[in-house]
Amino acid sequence: MSGLRLALAMLLALAGCDKGKEPSFQGWVEAELIFVGPDEVGRIETLSVREGDHVERGALLFTVDPDLQLADVAMQEAAVKNAQIAYDRAQQLAKTMAGTQKSLDDAEAALRTAQARLNSAQTRLTRRKVFSPVTGSVQQIYYRGGELVPAGEPIVALLPPGNLKVRFFVNEATLPKLKFGDPVAITCDGCDAGIRAKISFISRASEFTPPVIYSMDERSKLVFLIEARPERPERLRVGQPVSVALGQSE
Repeated sequence: MSGLRLALAMLLALAGCDKGKEPSFQGWVEAELIFVGPDEVGRIETLSVREGDHVERGALLFTVDPDLQLADVAMQEAAVKNAQIAYDRAQQLAKTMAGTQKSLDDAEAALRTAQARLNSAQTRLTRRKVFSPVTGSVQQIYYRGGELVPAGEPIVALLPPGNLKVRFFVNEATLPKLKFGDPVAITCDGCDAGIRAKISFISRASEFTPPVIYSMDERSKLVFLIEARPERPERLRVGQPVSVALGQSE
């Protein structure tokens, strides 16, 4: 009996030590990727990056064959020339009173329309070269050189450092203790010590149990999604399991 009492006393002592300690929760690291692809269908001519590369904003990522766009530009340039000739003729006729003001107005409108279509065709041609919209790292490449890419399909997935976040769940009892901007401490296997983050999202909807009248037992199963943005995101990796300790001040 003395051994049992000693064991119970040790358990009570350990429980007392944990009373003042803030709880920790299991979570994971998630990324908000930036997907970059062509506006129109085309075949990849050049791919300037590899997975894992660091790219600056404005760096060339890939080019898509511009044959159709070049042909469209040539056609619109011819249309602008023809519209310009028609406008000049209508202008001369109007000056000599041999033409009407309506004919001049129609020729001017046709010239403006042709110029607008040429500008659109030139823009489509320019966008066959695709540049990085952000500074970050190349996480994944979905198509390689020579492959045909449908319109809107991503070719490259980029991860800016600020788009890394830690997601974890807390129970209903812990939820009132949290607010936006609260600091938390992140720990994981093989990570450096002192990784900190700040809460950036607190879900207003519970998960796991259905939205019905809860018994006391069911209420204890409610969990709410929390997201935190790490101050040093380069120290974490996407998909990495982490432990999140609350109430860790600077």
